[in-house]
Amino acid sequence: MKALGFDEVYTPNLDRLVNGGTSFTHAYNMGGWNGAICVASRAMIISGSYIWNAQEKNTAWAKGDTTALNQTWSRLLEKQGYDTYMTGKWHVQAPAGTIFKEAEHIRPGMPGDHRDELGAAIKKWKKESGDMKDWNDYMPLGYGRPTSPDDTEWSPTDTLQGGFWEGGKHWSEVVRDDALSFIATAKKKEDPFFMYLAFNATHDPRQAPQRFLDMYPLEDIKVPENFMPEYPWKDDMGNQPGLRDEALAPFPRTEYAVKVHRQEYYALLSHMDEQIGEVLDALEASGKMDNTYIFFGADHGLSVGHHGLIGKQSMFDHSVRIPLMVVGPGIPKGKLLNQDVYLQDIMATTLELANIDKPDYVQFNSFMDIIEGEREQSHYDGVYGAYIDVQRMIRKDGFKLLVYPKIEKMLLFDMENDPNEMNDLSDNPEYTEKVKTLFSDLLELQETMGDKLSLQQIYDKKL
Repeated sequence: MKALGFDEVYTPNLDRLVNGGTSFTHAYNMGGWNGAICVASRAMIISGSYIWNAQEKNTAWAKGDTTALNQTWSRLLEKQGYDTYMTGKWHVQAPAGTIFKEAEHIRPGMPGDHRDELGAAIKKWKKESGDMKDWNDYMPLGYGRPTSPDDTEWSPTDTLQGGFWEGGKHWSEVVRDDALSFIATAKKKEDPFFMYLAFNATHDPRQAPQRFLDMYPLEDIKVPENFMPEYPWKDDMGNQPGLRDEALAPFPRTEYAVKVHRQEYYALLSHMDEQIGEVLDALEASGKMDNTYIFFGADHGLSVGHHGLIGKQSMFDHSVRIPLMVVGPGIPKGKLLNQDVYLQDIMATTLELANIDKPDYVQFNSFMDIIEGEREQSHYDGVYGAYIDVQRMIRKDGFKLLVYPKIEKMLLFDMENDPNEMNDLSDNPEYTEKVKTLFSDLLELQETMGDKLSLQQIYDKKL
């Protein structure tokens, strides 16, 4: 967002939230138990449970467990008298139409899914070649692109490509229209409401109308400072070429391809921003704004070139550190807070604002005490991150330790002096004790989180 220092993008309405409320500069998502990080993220925010407990809740929802369904965010607010409403992306097993009073245009995890085509292409590539220099020749439409300026077969503005255009209207605009419709009804009622707007943007396929692409001439797009053609441990940390997100761009990565992907990402972001502006305008016109709290967050960040990655399945800050803004009555305007929080703390915060005692099974914490200045420290003794069984992370006291268990690899970064995570300090003798301390803290966090992946052998062997 422009208001938070990223000058390359145009986000007047997200900036409006930053300037009109309080933003957390160090908000995080814990990661995921499969390639679709949003599954775990949304299961956590709906249940209020840490990642591995949320996985169990997700399984219980799939089985129709009534107790588990009644413990969801929306049901807790409904018991307190709230009209509950959702529209857009829904990627958990609790049926949206069951746990919300009203749900419209429930969307899958991504707009358009060509994994079958991709899988067939990879299978064919392995059988016929298996050489990475031939990889791009086997990729289906929309993947392994663009290989050059002449590679224009797939276009983000082509409405015939489906994806965000499926159904005739861009999905971000559908979410906007649903929100406007709900506000038009809600403004006539005295009942409090909980509106959950889930934009699929800025997920791929990164499609937007041409005027938004025109905002970002390719010659103005910058390549990330930590760009590289190939991340050396991509396969060992679960980001192998066959991972759908990573297959979107060519191998090896090129600066040209990264610029195109970022251009399309920014266009989709600005398009979403415009829809958010219309929702905010309608809320203000309804007379409800002065009695409404607004939270904005994200599941994760997309790499789009950082570290030679494209997707979101990493523990780097460009993926796990996310925007989080709060606007509402009594919330300081234009304030930035640097305490560590999680995206899913939003759930517990809304319970406090709705005068609901936090149930024992809600593990995340309200951050209202931090916003109101009653608490100076984070509720968490370090930030925990996990991706299936191939990545673990702790971020604490200005440092981050990454562990890739499959190859017993550790990486240490000084986040204050090296925010782009480019200079690994793990083998520097001066930081041996820091690695050991952080690894010990990570083992403790694993126990807190219910993480059953044992790292003790690596600790004993390496430290």
